[in-house]
Amino acid sequence: MGTGHAILLPILLLVTVVEICAAQNDMTLSVYTVTSKSLTLKWTKVPGASFYKLEATPKNSPQGQVFVQFDQNTILGSIISLSPNTQYTVKIEAMDELMTVLASAETDTSTAPEIPVISTTYSKSSQSITVEFPEVTGATAYILRAESQLLVGDFFFSEARVSGSPGTIEGLQPFTEYKISIMSENAVGRSQPSYPTDQRTVIVAPNLNISSPTSTSILASWDPVDHADLYTFVIIQEGTNIRMDISANKTTLELNNLQPGTNYNIKAQAQDADGRPGDDQTFVQITRPATPDAPNVLVNSGRTGMLVYWGAQQGATTYTVWSTNNQTCNHTVYSSCYIGPVECGQKQSLTVTAYNSAGPSSPSLPGEYLTYPCPANNTRVEEYEPGNCSIRWDNVYLAEFYLVYVKGNDGKEESCNTTVTSCPFNCSCGHTFIAIVVPHNSVGGSPVIELLNYTTLPCCPETVNVTLVSSETVEIEWSEVSGAELYQVTAEETETIHCNDTETICALSDLECDSTYSIKVTPCNELRGCNTTCKAHTQQTAPCPPVIVNITQMNTTRYSVYFSTPNREGTTYIITASASGTAPRVCRSTGNSCELTNLPCGTVFKVLGVAESNVAGKSIPGYEKILETGPCCPQNVVVTQVTLAMTNVSWTPATGARSFVTSLLSRRGDAKCHTVDDSCLMGCITCGTNYSVSIEAISSTGHMSECHYKGFSSSPCCPTNIKIQRLPNSANLRVSWRSLGPQIYNHSVELTEQSANLSCVATPGSRYCDIMENTCGNVYTVLVSPVLPDGTKTDFCQERTYSVPCPGGVDMMMNING
Repeated sequence: MGTGHAILLPILLLVTVVEICAAQNDMTLSVYTVTSKSLTLKWTKVPGASFYKLEATPKNSPQGQVFVQFDQNTILGSIISLSPNTQYTVKIEAMDELMTVLASAETDTSTAPEIPVISTTYSKSSQSITVEFPEVTGATAYILRAESQLLVGDFFFSEARVSGSPGTIEGLQPFTEYKISIMSENAVGRSQPSYPTDQRTVIVAPNLNISSPTSTSILASWDPVDHADLYTFVIIQEGTNIRMDISANKTTLELNNLQPGTNYNIKAQAQDADGRPGDDQTFVQITRPATPDAPNVLVNSGRTGMLVYWGAQQGATTYTVWSTNNQTCNHTVYSSCYIGPVECGQKQSLTVTAYNSAGPSSPSLPGEYLTYPCPANNTRVEEYEPGNCSIRWDNVYLAEFYLVYVKGNDGKEESCNTTVTSCPFNCSCGHTFIAIVVPHNSVGGSPVIELLNYTTLPCCPETVNVTLVSSETVEIEWSEVSGAELYQVTAEETETIHCNDTETICALSDLECDSTYSIKVTPCNELRGCNTTCKAHTQQTAPCPPVIVNITQMNTTRYSVYFSTPNREGTTYIITASASGTAPRVCRSTGNSCELTNLPCGTVFKVLGVAESNVAGKSIPGYEKILETGPCCPQNVVVTQVTLAMTNVSWTPATGARSFVTSLLSRRGDAKCHTVDDSCLMGCITCGTNYSVSIEAISSTGHMSECHYKGFSSSPCCPTNIKIQRLPNSANLRVSWRSLGPQIYNHSVELTEQSANLSCVATPGSRYCDIMENTCGNVYTVLVSPVLPDGTKTDFCQERTYSVPCPGGVDMMMNING
């Protein structure tokens, strides 16, 4: 298949499926295709059939019946020799060998219209062919078909539906031979194609590239058109009946002697070798406008621009004005425009060019113009000696004379009208003068006036007051000086201008502390500079603040503060410790340390230093250093023994303390507890031991205070190895034990039974105690306890139970406690 061409397979014109159920075996019959003289039908196969008979009977037509037979394997067949545009009843019968009808079906359909005949064909366009034909009865539309073989193996096929004659088929190729045929169409299908007719499309129109090189000519060029033998052109001047007919066999066309700024319609067409005209295409081209006349120039009174005007040209859509100093303006309607701003001191010329879509005209002849002079340059005042001055300036181009005006602040005025570049005037010290130099020529004076300010050297201030307002800032105030535009204030030791202002007050900041400066006020003006002969004034700055180097604790209430001494000898340093809720503590020294005393415990102080001198006052405060005194000790501590081996220590709150380490120390062992509470339960207590009591109070930052309290003695040790026995030949019972710890306590012995309570007291050092028994054979509860000096008994000794037999019994005491 060829590239770029649609290869279309034959189209089945119309398929109408009409199924008729047979009386037997459900046989169906449907229309497959339709033409003008034939019908193709399709049916279902019937078992046992030997052949099929297909017959077509016309309706409302004198033509006879047409039939045809098919073998038992055929299910698609055609019946021919029918009449065009005729309604038929078509019937199919399935028959066996005995000609018996096994099944049948029928349907109604019609044939397509007659085949049209082409009367004539022609091509008016390179992409179409028009066909004329007589219309046929029964046709509702017509199908135009174009076929061609563009290259070997490359076929083109296209169809177009039209309603009647003439009809045109589009989308063809220029100068190409096509076979044209036509078919009629109704609701059921198409007719067969007519006999084809050969027809060639015409060639394309030339595509012109048109320009107007001058205001009276047009130039056209184009690429050669394939198969073109001649090119024809019709040129009409727009708005007139003037017409030119031109033929050419080359690919360029030049038209001369045309009207400037005028539109021309150009119709272009090509012919082939047979003289057939091809497509035509119309172009519109305007000639360039004519050259304008030389412009006239008017510089306006405002001296900000100039008006340029000229004669209008036919066909011009816009105008552009160019000056020799590259200024330009343009306008699309009026034959004038405004150029601005106008530069001073110009002697220039202007040209005008007219434009339209074809391009520009030739520039006009130049128009000359002159502008006002520029302001004087390098205007200056020269003072040869005090009181004798002269204004001078450079020569100004195009200036014919100069007007000079001089006015002083003392009210005197002077003027000059001169052709030279200087003007003398009287001047005096400490005064300001304003001078104006205005160049003039025939157009007028310069609109830009340079004001010249000149001030003679100002005098030194009569009164200068220097005040130290802060440790490193000095304020200077002085009387105003005539002729001074600004004042410079310097401290000579810094080599820096600290103030450069028009005010008569200045602050010198960022000076070095504890330094002496020579301060000078220098009045200045812009033209003459500064009067550097004024007297300097001496000022000393405040001392430098000390830096706290270290703080050392001497005892619980005394601290030594060490600091730097950055100032000259004899400077006093004041150290202050401040805390919320307490009076500040202050110490003074001319050395590098001093002591802060009576500092309360548990307090955070901000410690800072200030230097003070008799001449310059106090420095700013130095950087703060934090001093935290140790936390306070609890005022009251209570030690309570809970068990023989545990003790509870409690205390009152302590300012500044967040946690506590409580210690009970003895030669026989220690007990410690670390807590954030105000009490502590401590184990590992040894009986009969003297303990020293101390508490370490610790702040949130880790500062610690050691607190010592009255000692504590633990409860005496309870006796061990307690035994009870009956004395021989006696009614007495002996209770014995083994004592721990020092033998300094009496021991109380108590025997308790249901009917009696017996007791005795043993002196220090004794290890037994005898008790007279009233009755025998009892079970006793025995409690042996040390007795304290105040007569109280130890509460922590345990009772024991014994069974004691009567005399003459078994000599055995039973410890019921096991």
